Amino acid sequence: MDIIELEETASTNTMLRQMPDAPHATVLSAKRQSAGRGQRGNTWEAEPGANLTFSILVRPQSIPPAKQMAISRAVALAIVRWLDRYLPDGTEASVKWPNDIYVGDSKICGILIEHVLTSGRIERTVIGAGININQKEFRSDAPNPVSLTQLTGQTYPLDVMLREVAADIINLVEAEDRAGGNLTQADYMARLWRRKGLHPYRDTTGEFMASIADVAPDGTLTLRLSDSTLRTYAFKEVSAIL
Repeated sequence: MDIIELEETASTNTMLRQMPDAPHATVLSAKRQSAGRGQRGNTWEAEPGANLTFSILVRPQSIPPAKQMAISRAVALAIVRWLDRYLPDGTEASVKWPNDIYVGDSKICGILIEHVLTSGRIERTVIGAGININQKEFRSDAPNPVSLTQLTGQTYPLDVMLREVAADIINLVEAEDRAGGNLTQADYMARLWRRKGLHPYRDTTGEFMASIADVAPDGTLTLRLSDSTLRTYAFKEVSAIL
């Protein structure tokens, strides 16, 4: 693992994508991102020097493009398990489909994964993550952010935290790669946010109550409505209502 630390960049994901010759397990971290990106084209609020904003380049060997969701599962699970070491007893992190990380109903981590495909294989993947660590107040219009320090009242050394979580992500992605993308499905399902009971969702038909029935290896989500009807969605086709 090679960690490159910057004071500032527009986006660690963008910068790492522009380094095609970077070796596997290169980590690029920045104290400040001027144009940090999230899923759905959102920006990511992070107080400079208070949180972790980083990207990791990996080069999978055995995960086919059809199973690229396996990388997302491994990344999300690695972060969830890492956060569990620091969260108060009785509190757990969970994965909001497909790969946001929540504690309760609050978002502590956003993940953006970008693949470069060549000749029918994943040539390289850039894993971007923003994890709220020491930020005490959020000022954007994001509806539900939370930081580790808000949850525990403690302050954490970011250099140590970065090395820990980056190593955990790389290790689990490598294990998933050795398994050909077949390692983490059951554990991912067990750590899903709102994995039990009926909860409110919204799609193009309106709002409805449903429970999570399944997440397929390709990442599609199947919800079971209160009348037992099943609906299957690709990313961005349905949203949970907070």
